[in-house]
Parts: sequence; C-alpha cells; structure tokens
Amino acid sequence: MSAETITAGRAILGIELGSTRIKACLIGDDAATVLATGSHDWENDYVDGTWTYALDAVWAGLQAAYADLATEVHGRFGVPIEQVKALGVSAMMHGYLAVDAAGTLLVPFRTWRNTSTGDAASELSRLFGVNIPLRWSIAHLHQAVLRGEEHVSRLGHITTLAGYVHEQLTGRRVLGIGDASGVFPIDPAARDYDAELLARYDGLGALGRPLRDVLPDVLVAGESAGELTAEGAALLDPSGTLRAGAALCPPEGDAGTGMVATNAVAPRTGNVSAGTSIFAMVVLERPLQHPHHELDVVTTPAGDPVAMVHCNNGASELAAWAGMFQRFAEARGFPMDADAVYQTLFTEALAGESDAGGLLAYNHLAGEPIADLVEGRPLFVRGPESRLTLANVMRAQLYGVFGTLSLGMRVLASEDVALERMFAHGGMFRTAGVAQRFLAAAIDAPVGVAASASEGGAWGIAVLAAYLDASDELDLADYLESRVFADATSSMVEPSADDVLGYAAYLDRYRAGLAIERAAIAAI
Repeated sequence: MSAETITAGRAILGIELGSTRIKACLIGDDAATVLATGSHDWENDYVDGTWTYALDAVWAGLQAAYADLATEVHGRFGVPIEQVKALGVSAMMHGYLAVDAAGTLLVPFRTWRNTSTGDAASELSRLFGVNIPLRWSIAHLHQAVLRGEEHVSRLGHITTLAGYVHEQLTGRRVLGIGDASGVFPIDPAARDYDAELLARYDGLGALGRPLRDVLPDVLVAGESAGELTAEGAALLDPSGTLRAGAALCPPEGDAGTGMVATNAVAPRTGNVSAGTSIFAMVVLERPLQHPHHELDVVTTPAGDPVAMVHCNNGASELAAWAGMFQRFAEARGFPMDADAVYQTLFTEALAGESDAGGLLAYNHLAGEPIADLVEGRPLFVRGPESRLTLANVMRAQLYGVFGTLSLGMRVLASEDVALERMFAHGGMFRTAGVAQRFLAAAIDAPVGVAASASEGGAWGIAVLAAYLDASDELDLADYLESRVFADATSSMVEPSADDVLGYAAYLDRYRAGLAIERAAIAAI
C-alpha cells in the first residue's frame, strides 16, 4: 500500500533546515505514519564575527537530504519518488536574509544566533511597546540602518531561510504566520503584521519607503502557498526524477513545526524543543499583562498568540562533553557509538545528587540575551566543597541545558499563564526518563514525550502540508487531535519533590554564578 501511495503521487514531503541537520520526511495517506526519512548534517560558520550558512551549503544540503530520502524509499519500497501531492519547507526562525530586486544576496545570511543587534532591539522595543528580541529580523534590519550599512539602499526584500527556500521552489514570496511572527510583530486579530506598529516604524523614515514593501506576505496554516515549479523540482532533485506540480503549504519556522509535531497548538498547551538552541512555546489564552525581555510573543501556524522563551544555547555543549567521553572509550580500546555514550552518561546522571553536588555547568557557546550575556563562554565551575563525580558532572551538564530556559519560564509563571501539558522533543530526550525528568524539575510541571515527536519538525511541516486538504473542514488544533494524534502514545513524567528542590538550589547558584560568566567574557 505504501509503494502504491508513492507511485500514485499521493505521498507528502516535509523538509526542515535545522541548525545542525537538514531532514526530509515522507508521509502517506495517514499523516501520522512516516514512510521514510533522509538527512544531511551541516554546521554554521563563524565568519568575520557573524554566524552564517552559505547559500551553496543550503542547496547542497537540501539535495543531499532529499537524495538520502529517495534512497531509503527505493530500498524499502522498490520505487522512485516521481511526484508528491504536497510539500512543506521549514527552517530555523529569525535572522536576516536580505536580497536585492533581482533576488541576489546582499550580505551573508545572519542567523538567529547573532546577538549584535542590541541598539536596534532596545530602540524598537521602546517604540513598539513590545519586546523585540535581538534575533528577530526587524532588529537585524534596523541595526543595519543604524550602522549605515551600504546594502540597505539596494534592499529588495528580507525573508527567513524557510521563506527563501520556498520562494526558490515556487516563485512566491510568502511566510507562514508563525515564521512571520519572528520577523515583525503580528496582530492576532488581523492574522497579519501589526499595521499600527508598521506605521510607527515608517514614521522613523529609516528606509525611505514603507517597511511593508520589503516584507513577505503572511499566510496561515491551510492556505495555498503555490506549487512546485520545474525549476524548484530540479533544485531539490538534480537527477530530474521529481516532477513539478506539488502543492505547497506556507513555509514555517522550526518553532511552529515543533508545536505541530507535539500537538501543542491549542491554548494551555506547550512544548520544549532542544537542539543547538532550546526554547519553550506556551499557547496563550489572553495577552501578557506586561512586556518582558525574557519572553517573545509569536504565533502558532494558525496565528494564535504564543509566549516563547528562546535560549540561544541548547545541547551543543552537552554534545561536546559526550564526544570527549566517546573518545576516551575509543582510546581505551572500547569504542562506543554516540547513542550508547549518551545512554551511559544520562543513566549515570540519575545517580547524581539532586543539586548536582554543588557543580555548575554553563552551556553558553554564544551570547544569551535572557541571561544578559553578549557573548558565549562555556564554563564548568566547582568549589572545593563540591562533589566531583561522574554522576554529578552529568547531572550538572543536563541541568545546564535547562538553566536559562527555566529563568524565562519563571517570568512566564509570574504572569499566571495556565499550562495543562508540556511536551518535549529533540535528540536529548531519546534516552527515556532522564532529560525528561530533569526538565520536569526545571519547570515544575509534567513533561510528556510523544513517540511521534521523534521525527521532529520535518514531520511537523509534512503534517502542515497534509492539512491543506482538511483546512476547510477543521481548524488546525482539531485536525491534529482527531486525525493525527488520535492514536498517539506518549510517556508523561511528573516532577519529583526531591528533584524540584535540588534543581531550585542549583538554579540559585546558577543565577549567582552568571557573574563568573560576565567576568570570563571580559577576560578571555
């Protein structure tokens, strides 16, 4: 049946460009069932003080991930992918991708990881009366204006990475509303950029023309966002096997597709995504009472307001420590694959003291706005009285992944935001019951991990592409609940009292120790 679905052109393709991996995911008639996946590893570059990815690497990576998917399809089902019914593109949110009128890149792609927009973000936050984070596209654009960067005079438009890829595949300059909400503030009632705030920006005379002219159009989940052109098909599959004609859903950011992948798009639900960055999304029932620099207000792919706690630094430092232990095992003559290393170290962390034995781990490879850090200095800190054991070291490293996130979540709690369920996804949750348990302690709330969430945002955007056929009948939340997650299984972990108390003690030291981070930034 799956082979027939593929040969008949009914399969649906989702592609996500994450920070460390580009992934392709193929689903069939049942959106809950993954037929095949493909992936390609990549890394950002730090060039002249800017975190970036070259556009050549974007296309090489997309082609490699798609080719890997096609190989798996042929191996499992014995058929090629000649046609797909629908397609969706997702990518890391925010940042700055500026092109001229002909579509030529004006400056290297500035990713969400860059934190050099402080002056612009502060000025715009005051002007708009809402928090404008450093990584938002409007902050990058206005910082370029403030610096007097030459390319601004030649600007055709700005977009996100997902929007750029989507435009190359379809010829349409659009964004899904979730991705657009990291470009410029959204009016939830209008399901579009906030017209009053656009007018305030135009009042600055910064661009010499309306800001709206340089922003992509906004679409909500279920709206048509064009079709795959012949040129677009060739970009994905240079072999020429894939044909044009697939319907495309609006391109989305990884935050929105993570919400879809965890069935967290309805009010009082939320999710945590852990990768190179880590962020929590909580769907709001009412507007926040006050602006907070720790909280962004973005939207679901359907346009409902979401409070987002975004931390630039996630599991990369943890991965570096795991890699060191993997190399030790190899050097000792007992090589272990990465999954085995993580399982061993994570399991050992369960034996650690609830406060990690007085140890502290800071995962800040890049600047961290929530902690008011302009640059990154990963640190491991202990006092002479600390208990340095492998179990405590690994518990401290896992706690460190959640440290900045929990600072932001405590601000969210001060707004009395209701949260009934929180789901987590990302590679660090694959070892059952460890990171999930510690996250529950960090936010003092139940945390679930759904089996379907393991495919992440590539599956999430494929589900949004499948929703194109159902949007006339169901809203997105009902579609996910009744057609995608109706039979889904998940494991839920309640926070333990001992872990909550131990993590609170760890976080108190973590807050105080941020002074060490600032000293390290000044000194080295």
